[in-house]
Amino acid sequence: MAPLTLDALLRGLKKGAPDPVYLLHGDEDVLKDEAVRALLDAAVDPAARDFNLDTRFAADLDAEAFHALVNTPPMLAERRAVVLRGVDQLGKRKSKLRDELVRYLGAPNPTTVLVLVVAAGEDPDPEVARRATSVALAALEPERVPRWIAHHSTKLALTLEPDAVDLLVAAVGNDLSALARELEKLAALAGDRPATAADVTALVGVRRGETVHDLVDEALERKAARAAQLVEPVLEQAGMSGVKIVTSLGTHLLGTALARAERERGTGRLEDAVFRHLLAARPYGLRGYKDEAARWVRWSAIWTATELSAGLRATLAADRALKGTTVSDDRGIVTQLVLGFAATRREAA
Repeated sequence: MAPLTLDALLRGLKKGAPDPVYLLHGDEDVLKDEAVRALLDAAVDPAARDFNLDTRFAADLDAEAFHALVNTPPMLAERRAVVLRGVDQLGKRKSKLRDELVRYLGAPNPTTVLVLVVAAGEDPDPEVARRATSVALAALEPERVPRWIAHHSTKLALTLEPDAVDLLVAAVGNDLSALARELEKLAALAGDRPATAADVTALVGVRRGETVHDLVDEALERKAARAAQLVEPVLEQAGMSGVKIVTSLGTHLLGTALARAERERGTGRLEDAVFRHLLAARPYGLRGYKDEAARWVRWSAIWTATELSAGLRATLAADRALKGTTVSDDRGIVTQLVLGFAATRREAA
């Protein structure tokens, strides 16, 4: 059976009792934590949770300790729960603990809900995945990030004005962990009132029109002077670096080159074609895929294939320069790069 999504898991928990064993895997740890909370809410009465919940790491257990954990009867409750993190380590070597886990999965204790959590970047054990209810928790599509912000804000009793959400995403990106931290700060700052874009600027240090996305847009629009003006304020933002800016520029140059290739191929409905490519690749760190597809198609009309190839070579050289020296001039390297994107006299067809 195909792995469940988080939405499918939540729908299933509303309809009935939880399954005996869940395997949570994927690269989005924030969503794993949300899934764990949902499973615990469904499995264990909060009033009895101190007695009926154990959270452990696989590296700290042996086969006998695991057996005792999952077979301990619940205290004054219908079920208990065991959360076992780091189970990805079990499949990397033969161990009695993995053998005991696989044996348990054949006949799990009906009064225990076992939640197995795989670390980000690690693949789940195929045999464990087949025997458990598998839940894949990958990074959210960009279009879903504002909805996640609204959901998480509700838990913090925080409301945000729409332009605050837009600026927060532009400043922080799609990293849910980073967004969660900033939302907690905004909740403390705003109190009972809605958080505004000015609040986001005060906390994150990013002003409207001066995000890394604005810099990329100006550079790919070939408005090199304006892009160069944005390099310094963008670099001053927390967590920003020349490498991050160059990586974003490279991603959008590649996307524009893809759109240019489709244009030269005579593809109809260009935006739809590029959007399908985005859905297939699901690159991380972009804005909404439909919006990005529209941008790449628009930019593909003002860049020739030759110019895009040269731009990509320059971007690679800038990336190497930023990473290849201990004392790099991020501002100078990035500024020189975007100035090189200036439109030539003969525009692309």
